[in-house]
Amino acid sequence: MVASQTRPMQVDVVSVQSQVVYGQVGNTIAVPTLQAMGLRVAAVPTVVLSNTPHHPTIHGGPVPIDWFAGYLDDLRARGALGRLRAVVVGYLGGPAQADVLARWIRDLLDVDPGIRVCVDPVIGDEDVGIYVDPAMVEAHRACLPLADGLVPNGFELGLLSGRPVAGIDQVAEAARSLLVGRTRWVVVTSAAPATWPEGRMQVAVVTRDALELIHHRRLDTTPKGTGDLFSATLAGHLLAGRGVADAARMACDRVVEVLEATAAAGSAEMLVFPGPD
Repeated sequence: MVASQTRPMQVDVVSVQSQVVYGQVGNTIAVPTLQAMGLRVAAVPTVVLSNTPHHPTIHGGPVPIDWFAGYLDDLRARGALGRLRAVVVGYLGGPAQADVLARWIRDLLDVDPGIRVCVDPVIGDEDVGIYVDPAMVEAHRACLPLADGLVPNGFELGLLSGRPVAGIDQVAEAARSLLVGRTRWVVVTSAAPATWPEGRMQVAVVTRDALELIHHRRLDTTPKGTGDLFSATLAGHLLAGRGVADAARMACDRVVEVLEATAAAGSAEMLVFPGPD
């Protein structure tokens, strides 16, 4: 086939997240997860690091903003987004990236409002507090209404909503306060820890009209990247046509499977193995 007869490669998902050389977080876990679900993925890095910051040494940092904007713009310039189905957003390298990304997503949605946008607003966690630039709280608030759905943990939900999140009713009220613009659902991981049953963890799936709680095993092993694995699996199941509660339940099951395999192998980092068909 001559070059004039070839067509641009089309991608199903653009995944905008961190990338590490060692470990399984951000796009390093999200891309193989989505590919295993039959999706073609374009990975856009926000930061490139040797490993996660909890190790004794770390090298790398945020992608320069002109590079980041260029990565996004060149996907469109290459004609790769003609059949784009979803944008999955995870860890961002700073407020400037959030601003560039929001404009890019808005332009995509102006052309095709059917593109799904799933945002995991990575800000921090209950045990360590905020571990990004604190300005990212406002930066995320500005672009969240572009998302179909959000996947914060309980701590992040409290920051973004400015509301208490200690109890399940409070979690539901806080999540519903974020259902503005295009946003139709919020899946809250590690929701209301004080209410967890013994040996279990809790995910809250919140829509305007419903609240569904999902309980799954709580494992002692805590490798980094479980939230990124969860969000990618959730997005993949949504694209397969499942409802948000079913997709969240299947994502919980997948995370538990991977953690069990990781613990059995004695690995400090998550070990990826073939997922469900």
